[in-house]
Amino acid sequence: MDDFGEFYAARKDAVYRAVLVATRGAPGAEDAVAEAFTRAFAHWATVRAHPNPVAWVLRTALNEQRSWWRRLRREVLAEPPEVGVEPGAYAGLDARLRALVLALPRRQREVLALRVLADLSAEETGGVLRITAATVHVHLHRALAALRTQVGAVTPDGLRLVEEAM
Repeated sequence: MDDFGEFYAARKDAVYRAVLVATRGAPGAEDAVAEAFTRAFAHWATVRAHPNPVAWVLRTALNEQRSWWRRLRREVLAEPPEVGVEPGAYAGLDARLRALVLALPRRQREVLALRVLADLSAEETGGVLRITAATVHVHLHRALAALRTQVGAVTPDGLRLVEEAM
């Protein structure tokens, strides 16, 4: 079990940041990540043998988050309350850039989070999101183009801001 402890310590923050960005900081993101790591621990022999254990945990966390929203929609007809995310949760992302990333369409945001923040390959990202690597490239290209356009409108050297903030 020691190697699970090392795996958890090394990857928990990156997984949490990726899930936060992919889900727009949705309530329950922290719980989804905790549940994913709990399931990974329970099945560590299988997860350790997986070609990419981080992708397995990310997929599980995203599925858990989606299930949480489905249960919430079935149980409550009203809008969920606004829940703030701790300021340190988005460590390393400029506030303006964070707002632009959160405004991206869901799939672009997920691809950006997994490719850039979680540092997964296009194939690994495609496996997590159940899309092809080519589709990952398309969504990443569109997300980065949208960010460059928006950041360029905010600051004269917008491309440098995107690269520095990520």
